Amino acid sequence: MLAARLTHLIETHADRLTDRLADRLRTDPRTTAYRRLDDAEIRSRTLRVYRNLGRWLEQASEEQVEHEYLGLGRARRAEGVPLSQVVAALLLTRRNLWEFIESEAVADTVLELRQEIELQLLVVRFFDRAIYHTVRGYEEKAAA
Repeated sequence: MLAARLTHLIETHADRLTDRLADRLRTDPRTTAYRRLDDAEIRSRTLRVYRNLGRWLEQASEEQVEHEYLGLGRARRAEGVPLSQVVAALLLTRRNLWEFIESEAVADTVLELRQEIELQLLVVRFFDRAIYHTVRGYEEKAAA
């Protein structure tokens, strides 16, 4: 199954994806506040998403995503990262992943193409939920 192979490929290349994303966060004009954050924190959060992608996509309940990303939103607010840059970082995380999938996917059949599309839809849905809960956490921290 192509989707399972791609998920495994992403998880096994998590370090490479993380390095690439860390570079993007440091250089993208929409994420200037990330230049002052600790590399270990950025790598830890990103690596956790990429290494556990299969579990996040297949098994993560709304409550698990909510817990993880409310915490992210609160932490970024406490660090003084503007909300627009937090969202931009999550979008870069998704884009980085999407580009990796596109570069590694070789769908030879209609079924494999469908599986690749389904994986991309799962990724989009996951990041939709992650962004929503991150914004909520950020807002809650701002209101406190």
